[in-house]
Amino acid sequence: MTIGIIGAMSEEIAGLVSQLKNKTETKLAGLTFYQGKLNLKPVVIVQSGIGKVNAAMCTQILINCFKTKAIINTGVAGGIDPAVKIGDVVISTEALHHDMDATAFGYQLGQIPQMQISHFPADQSLQQLAFTKAQQILQPNQVHLGLVASGDQFISSLQQKEHIGKHFQASCVEMEGAAIAHVAYLNQIPYVIIRIISDQADNSAPENFGEFTQRIIPILNEIVLQVVSNYSDCSER
Repeated sequence: MTIGIIGAMSEEIAGLVSQLKNKTETKLAGLTFYQGKLNLKPVVIVQSGIGKVNAAMCTQILINCFKTKAIINTGVAGGIDPAVKIGDVVISTEALHHDMDATAFGYQLGQIPQMQISHFPADQSLQQLAFTKAQQILQPNQVHLGLVASGDQFISSLQQKEHIGKHFQASCVEMEGAAIAHVAYLNQIPYVIIRIISDQADNSAPENFGEFTQRIIPILNEIVLQVVSNYSDCSER
């Protein structure tokens, strides 16, 4: 079983790519897909680029061309829930598009017109495995299960943060996860989002993002590695 691992930025995948055994590269649609094994488990790792369109395209390629049977989205995020601090990890229970707005036609904010679902649930086996492994690496109070809100915006103001928190009760915010979840749902592929908090999605977000990203990514990589190493055993129980 091949697992797809998606990060938007080079910093989010470089540490994992460096650990690949029997690495090969395939270029498709302007992206480089790194195939190989992490702890003897077959994976495909890819830098999708930033934003929801890039993430959605990347996910569909992983499913169609590499026959991935599960998807992990890894990367940094901004904290929305006051309990979520810089350096904490959020494991998705579900994901949604916070910038989907068809309220002019009577839909709820975040609701996708003509779809029966707008909150895309994460796979429970992957979710629980990621939660357990993250708690073994971090302090238990640094690991959170929650909703991941995604949009084509870098959230960096208290007003934006409060808006997303009020309407969606999100744990964190980023720019790709819901698109990956959306495509995985349509293809009936299990997924989970694992995000480490680089900033508080407020006025200090740009500075904090740059300061903390390099420092915290190795922790995230270790969590992803542990999930990959143990997922097949978990799914077969």
